[in-house]
Amino acid sequence: MMMQVGMIVFMLVIFWVLLIRPQQKKAREQADLLKNLKTGDKVVTSSGIIGVVTSVRDDAVTLRSAETKLEFQKGSISQILERAA
Repeated sequence: MMMQVGMIVFMLVIFWVLLIRPQQKKAREQADLLKNLKTGDKVVTSSGIIGVVTSVRDDAVTLRSAETKLEFQKGSISQILERAA
């Protein structure tokens, strides 16, 4: 009986280490990326659009891509290619 309980606990620990912990780390990194977003940063959206941030609000970001201004939800920014100087 004790061996079975030990195996279940072991499986839960492995599940947490392999699945839940990396997901929490990625979510924390994404939150930090969005918190540090500022005007002039060159970014990529989750849909693959590359642009330069022209304004940042609480929940939205305005990008300039070519000659077009686009407004995105802040969460759709997937990475920062270049930081503003």
